[in-house]
Amino acid sequence: MALSSDQTPEVAMSAFEYDDVTGTSASLGKGSLSDIRQGIVTAPILFAMEEFPRLKSALEYLWKSRGIQRTKELAIKHANLVAAAIDSLPESSNIDVTKSRHALINLTRILVTRNK
Repeated sequence: MALSSDQTPEVAMSAFEYDDVTGTSASLGKGSLSDIRQGIVTAPILFAMEEFPRLKSALEYLWKSRGIQRTKELAIKHANLVAAAIDSLPESSNIDVTKSRHALINLTRILVTRNK
């Protein structure tokens, strides 16, 4: 969108950085590993366990490790990078632009703090 609206390369890069982060978890509507964290084994995991039965014991190690906590920390780091990318966009006197920026930043915060 930034490229098609004749924005500077810096603005386009900031928009790309925002989209790059939200294009994963946001497009799914949930965070990475959220199903596993809730004890839900999804189809991709079931199929992988059929091919590699040892994965079942790997899931037990997942619960014993700091893997989930480290994943949360990484998500927070990327949310902060997204907020910084949005903040680096040029100022606008347009109230809709200002509201949209605040909404996007709030969205990144919601994605890393939600429980469901």
